Amino acid sequence: MTAEPVGARSRTGYDAETLAALVADAEEIKGRYPDPRSGLLPLLHLVQSVEGYVSRDGIVFCAEQLGLTAAEVSAVATFYTQYKRHPNGEYTVGVCTNTLCAVMGGDAIFDRLSQHLDVGHDETTPDGSVTLERVECNAACDYAPVVMVNWEFFDNQTPESATELADRLRSGEQVTPTRGADSVCSFKQMSRVLAGFDDGRADEGAGAGGPTLEGLRIARERGWTAPGGEQAGAPGTPRVEVTPETGTGQSSAERKPTTPSDDTGPAGQADAKEGDDD
Repeated sequence: MTAEPVGARSRTGYDAETLAALVADAEEIKGRYPDPRSGLLPLLHLVQSVEGYVSRDGIVFCAEQLGLTAAEVSAVATFYTQYKRHPNGEYTVGVCTNTLCAVMGGDAIFDRLSQHLDVGHDETTPDGSVTLERVECNAACDYAPVVMVNWEFFDNQTPESATELADRLRSGEQVTPTRGADSVCSFKQMSRVLAGFDDGRADEGAGAGGPTLEGLRIARERGWTAPGGEQAGAPGTPRVEVTPETGTGQSSAERKPTTPSDDTGPAGQADAKEGDDD
């Protein structure tokens, strides 16, 4: 299969209005990069924002826009778990079950939600409202166990609070994340944000909370500073270049040649050449 020439008539099934909007957005995305092909990841989020998953039409559209084959686009779309290849719920409820969250109860939360919603991993409730997922580390270990709804944080969860959260989402009630935006947007809206289109909510809500900043608070309280002095790294301070040390433990400068080819000197090169001739 050859790539579809950019600008050729689309082979997608999108209606004219949807296609026109997608093309306009795709032009903006491609304009961000010296090589338009670098825009494939945000383009996949863009088409996902239209249908709630990366459909066959979405694959073809991305291929047409970037001069790729559908197979090349599919290879990327199937590699990353944020791209869904079947219809997703309005809300993705992701339960972290990585090490710390698991120790703190993440597995119990997932099991309770799975039983309560009667769905398994990457499955969606019959009403199309919630897709349940096991997710890897959400970089919020200081709030374990963590549940995310469309990538908004719900910290320090329990099986009971998580099932209540899922019920509120399914009933259409607005929920407020622990940190971040003031509310949770839909999966399609979230996909458009990931495509790089600002929804105006970046400055809403709380950012880093107490547990995240605890180390900084203690350091300031005790007068601890980073190596290099109190002003190191302060705005306007000239950067001091530090010459890397060689000859220390594990340094390649101290490694002794173990084979003729390891010796970069003329003799070693000659020995390596002779060995190649053999």
